[in-house]
This record gives sequence, C-alpha cells and structure tokens, in this order.
Amino acid sequence: MADDGPRARQHDELMPATQQAGGPAPAPLPVLFLMADTGGGHRNAARAVGESLELAYPGRFAPVLCDPLGGPGSTRLLRWVTGLYGPVVRLAPWLWGAAYYATNLRPALWLLRRTLLRPADRAAAGAARAHGPAAIVSFHPLTGMAAVWARDQAAPRAPVVTVVTDLAAMHVAWRYADADLIIAPPAAAARHCPAGGRTRPFRPGDSARSAWAVAGPPVRRDFDGGPLPAAQHAALRRSLGLAEDRFVVLLTGGAEGSGGMARRAAAILRRFTDVHVVVVRGRNTALKRRLDRLARHSGGRLTVTGFADNMSDWLRCCDLVVTKAGPGTIAEATCSGTPLLLTAHIPGQEKGNSEIVTSAGAGLRVPDVRRLMAEIGRLRRDHDAIEAMGAASARLGRPDAAGHTARLIADLIPASTTAMRAVSCARP
Repeated sequence: MADDGPRARQHDELMPATQQAGGPAPAPLPVLFLMADTGGGHRNAARAVGESLELAYPGRFAPVLCDPLGGPGSTRLLRWVTGLYGPVVRLAPWLWGAAYYATNLRPALWLLRRTLLRPADRAAAGAARAHGPAAIVSFHPLTGMAAVWARDQAAPRAPVVTVVTDLAAMHVAWRYADADLIIAPPAAAARHCPAGGRTRPFRPGDSARSAWAVAGPPVRRDFDGGPLPAAQHAALRRSLGLAEDRFVVLLTGGAEGSGGMARRAAAILRRFTDVHVVVVRGRNTALKRRLDRLARHSGGRLTVTGFADNMSDWLRCCDLVVTKAGPGTIAEATCSGTPLLLTAHIPGQEKGNSEIVTSAGAGLRVPDVRRLMAEIGRLRRDHDAIEAMGAASARLGRPDAAGHTARLIADLIPASTTAMRAVSCARP
C-alpha cells in the first residue's frame, strides 16, 4: 500500500463484485458501508466484511465504502477535526482521553450530532440517494447516526447495521443511533448489551430498539490460519529478506504509527545484537525520517515499512509483535497466532483490551522500555514460552468474524429486495 495511506482514496469506493456467467444475472445489490479513517481499523473491518460478502454470495452484493466524516462531501471544519485524530493520539493521548470521556454521555452526543456532525448526515444521505443501498452498515461510532439519517431520508426500506470495531469499551455513540442490529465482539456485548437485549439477528417486525448479535472484530481472510509450519515459516522469512534463524520483533502502532516506536526500536537494537526489528509505521511520516536514520546505522537489522498490504506475512514471520493495545492489531495478531507485548493503550476505546490479551495468555504488558527489554531477553531464549503464547493467541483469534458478520448482514436484506432487483434487470 502506498505511504499516503487510505486517505488518498475516493469518497465512494465501489468494491468489486464477481461477474456471473451464463446469461443475464441480477445486478448486485449495493450495500453502503460508512466508515472513517481515524485510525485504520474501521476501513479494514469494512473491507474484510465486503470480501466475505463476495465470498459467501458471489455477485450478489456490491459494497460501497463512504467516509462521511473526512470525505469530500463533508465540511472543511469536520475534515480538520477528524484529521486531528492522528496527531493527538501520537502526541497527546491524554487530550484524546479527555475528549472521549467528555462526549461519552448522551446529552453531549446529542449536541455534537446537531452541530459538528450534521454535515456527515448530508454526506451519507447523498451516498444513499446515489446508490440506492439494500442495507446501510456503520463501522465507526460517529457514522451510526449518519447511517440512520441516510435510511430515513433516502432508503427507508434498508436495514441499518452497526458493526462495533472496539473490543471491550464501547463509547455511547456506538449505541446512540436507532440501528436495527448492533454486532459487537463478545467482551463489548457482555459489558454493554442492555438487560433484555437479544443476541440474535433482527427480523422485520421486531419491537426492540436495536437487536444485538455477537461476532469478533472483522479481519481479512489472509490473517486466517494461525502459526505456520517450520518449512513455510522459513520460506516466508526468505521472501521478506529476513534471516531464518534470527529472532524477529515486529513493532507497530496502528495506522497512525503511535506509541514511541522509534525509541523502542533503538533500544532493542542497542541491547540485542541477534534481534532483527521490523517497524510498520503507518502514515507517520515524521517517524519515517527518524527510523531511516536509525536503519543506516543498524547493520541491516532494521526493516521499515509504511502501510503494508502483506501485514499478515509480517505477523506470521515474526516471533513477537510489540504494539499498543489497538483492537485491529490485536484481532489480526491473534488470528495469525502471534504473541503480543502490549506497550500502552489509547485512553477510552482501548481500555480493557490488554486484559483480554493477558488473561488469555496471548501476551504480556510491557509499560516501559525496561520491562520490554526484560521480556524480549527472556522470551528469545525460551522457545517453549513463545510457542505457548502463540497457541494462546491463536485460540483467542476469531478468523471467521468477518464471514459471520457478512452472513448477519445478508440475512437482514429481505428476499423481496433481491427479487425486485432481478425483475428490474430482466425487463427489456
């Protein structure tokens, strides 16, 4: 993936659908996916579900990705505010935490929706008018309200689904909108599903405000499979330019490249001469300059990449992944069966993620560089401990989450919608 990342993509992105052979076929049903590029997890989850829809229902659905917060249909002010996410979580996470908790109240969200977020409603409704979706799916806490507005204004027959991408803590925005179905990971659903909330798909005629269903965070299918056999592991390392016998530590800080990765990479390289460090820096260009200087003096033991299309390969080839407790990275690492060392978490939405990992035995907390060095030093000599953590990580992973989510969405779309689309396509 290019270093400028997903922000360079078009506002409405039509994901490819398989062409059906053998006579006329119904046109694929548009499904509007609302997300935002605050971090990389929301877009990644949407793409994972889109891929699973195509795999399970070839040619039936055509997901359309739309960013109503930061796309061209929004206002300059809203784009500027959402663009602050990366710098704030990198440089002043306490400030992000303050904003998170200040808005984690329904009155605050009511005010926010009627002021700053109002343009997102118009952008989502415009996308709904343009594409006539059979369903509208929100993958971001601040696009759920826009999804409901788009349904009410432009697609009254379309069910609205909220796919929660946080693991444990759920901001009230995830539950504020009057969605037909909320799909949440197990820990988040257990904590936030209201008394009497039903963990089953919504059906027409349901009287509850929102039905609930449980599914893990969606990840793309290339993360499925768990740890590789020894021969495939060695071949993968060779293909990535890594020595087969080196201890490899992968550092990542999500799409924004947060978490002091340059400082940690330098410390590892100084302390361990037999360790190769790989840093996936995301869209953090300032970090690139620092890492490039460090790489020139690393003796070839430091590999630096921006957005990585082959993130599953990097996760499977490494011995440990060092990261903040972001839900997307945790979901991808556990589906790959990779042990985790968790350095920190963003206040608010990442609270509780470390506990999920450590209680499962899939990783450890390393809140400072000294603890990080101690754990790497111990684990690089203890192959059995690495294997045990990798096995626990694989047990924690939910590789079918995207497929399960896709099936829940498809089940909501009335059969009459497909039938009407087939009739309209058959008319001369």
